[in-house]
Formats: sequence, structure tokens, C-alpha cells
Amino acid sequence: MDFADKIAALSERISKQKDSIETEEATKNAFIMPFISALGYDVFNPHEVVPEFTADVGVKKGEKVDYAIKINGKVAMLIECKPCRESLSAQHMSQLFRYFSVVEARFSILTNGIKYWFFTDLDNKNKMDSKPFFEFDILNYRSAQIEELKKFTVTSFDETTILGTASDLKYGSLLTREINSEIESPSEEVTRMLIARVYEGKLTANVLAKFGPLVQKAMKDTVRELVNQRLTSAIDDSTQAARSESTTEAPSQVVEPDEIVTTQEEIDGYQIVRAILREVIKVDRIAMRDSKTYCAILLDDNNRKPICRLHFNRSVKYIGLFDQEKNEERVRIESLDDIFIHADRLKATIRSYDRANLMEAT
Repeated sequence: MDFADKIAALSERISKQKDSIETEEATKNAFIMPFISALGYDVFNPHEVVPEFTADVGVKKGEKVDYAIKINGKVAMLIECKPCRESLSAQHMSQLFRYFSVVEARFSILTNGIKYWFFTDLDNKNKMDSKPFFEFDILNYRSAQIEELKKFTVTSFDETTILGTASDLKYGSLLTREINSEIESPSEEVTRMLIARVYEGKLTANVLAKFGPLVQKAMKDTVRELVNQRLTSAIDDSTQAARSESTTEAPSQVVEPDEIVTTQEEIDGYQIVRAILREVIKVDRIAMRDSKTYCAILLDDNNRKPICRLHFNRSVKYIGLFDQEKNEERVRIESLDDIFIHADRLKATIRSYDRANLMEAT
């Protein structure tokens, strides 16, 4: 099992157990120690993973941090743990701050077993930064984050390499957060800047009050349009691949590109199906292929594994559901929300295709 698979398996297990874990000690045993083990460290070797690590800090004697990770006999990382039901905050960092300046480690981790905040000393040498340079959520992560996390494994750990990318990770993340904040609620500074570029008059309080909501709506509409363009582009690529396949197998059935129109309702329906099935299968395995008569949603982009069909190109809308023999049953829906009514059947269809690789498999 490679590193990505280990993290995926742990993520699956945590998603099932998190509601039954109540204490910090239970969080350590069920979530954090397996995470350290997934990184390749021997949690039962006190020369490699030191629980209740103690170092005298100024006048404070005998204070402990939950774990210290040693590599070649030297402390490489400090880990402070909190219960999984407790959200991480700056208030939890005090012990890590104190320890960071008196041990040789350049990295520290604050975690509740689900979210992991990684810190170093980019701003001032030997003083832990107040903000993490890397954040990892084991229940919600991207493949690129796995590659960053892999740098902390026992076989890949290299202080210089990690520090070389830490600054870009930290400030890139902070910039992304600021941009998201501006999209949700544009600051007066950004609002003034944008209005000044399109409005020639004086920026009075009344003008700002009038244009403020327009700025917010325009920013959200722009993001929504960019997302739709990405989705449409991906769908077009899938459709083109399907046409190429059809050309090889049955040239007479090829549909001309200008006859296919992917509607917003079809995109929204596809996203609802993905939201339902993310509980049992990774969403990147769910693909969409549009055609003239219906929009197909497939497992692994394989037309032999239909999940459902969206028959939205008419006044009355239907969703096509499949049984184990792949027979389609068309069920009328009044709105897109009705798709959720059929969640169990959609999950059953997935199980019939790929039980071995389900996220909820035991």
C-alpha cells in the first residue's frame, strides 16, 4: 500500500469513527498515532516517537508536549494534540511556541486528529510563526496536498527541501484565504478600487452604498462563470472522447458537436449526484457525458458502468436509474432536489460495480 492509499484508508476510518471519539486520549490512540504511523514512524519505538516529550522552558519545568518525532537521534518535529471535537485555534499554540525556541526541531504540528497545522520559523529564526505554512484536513484534501504531506514521511524528510517550499505554501494559502474573503464580502478598499475603474464620478458614501452590492454580486458571478467554464470544458473533453470511441465502433451514430448543449441544470444535477456518492466513492471517479437526448453520469467514465441518466431536454424531467442488470427505469422528478430522494439507489448502483474499492468498505 503506497502513502496515498494509507492516508485514504485512514481518512475512511476516521470519517466513520469521529462521532464516537470524545477525549484527547482517544483522539491520540484512534487518529493521531495511526497518522504518525502512516508517515512511516514507529510509534512503539521511544527513540523515534517520544510521547509526553519534556523540556525545561525558562522558569517552567517539566512541561510536556504530546509527541516529539526524532530522526537520526535529533528532534525533527513536535506535535501538540487536541480532542477531535475541539476546533484548532491560536490559543492551542502556547506550548509549541515555548518549546520551539529551546529544541532543535524546525517543524511543529498542532492537530485534533482531523486537521493538521504545520508550523516553522519563516519570519524569525528559532521563533515559531503565528500562522501555519501548511494545513492538511484528512477528511477533505486534494491530491497535491498528499505530495506536500509526503515530504514529512520518514523516507522523504529533508529539512532543506521542506523549508524551500514552506514560504510559497504559507503565503499562497494566506492569499487564497484573503481572495475568498473578498469574494464573500468585499472590503471597502477593494470596493473603492473596482468602482473607481468603472465609475467616473466622485466616490461618495451614497455611491459606495449603491455599488457595494453590485461589486459583491459581480465577483461571485465571475467565480461562478469560471467554474462553469471549467466544468463545461471538462465535459466537452469527455464528450469528444466518447465521440472518438463511437466513431471507431459505430460511425453512423456519431452526433455532431453543435447538436449537443450542456445546460446549467445538467451540470447542477451532475454535482448533486457527486455530492450524494462522495460518501461511498471518490468523486473524481464520477464522470459526465452529455448527448443529444440525455446526460449520462458514469463510473470511471465507462459507458458500461452507468450510474444514472439525466433526461432534462424536455418540459417534464426524468432521472434514469439502473438495476443490477443495467436496466434503466425513468423516474419523474419535479425539481433537482428530488434527486436526493434516490440517493440509496444511486449508492446501490455504485456498489454493484465496484464493491472492492468503496470508501465505506470494511
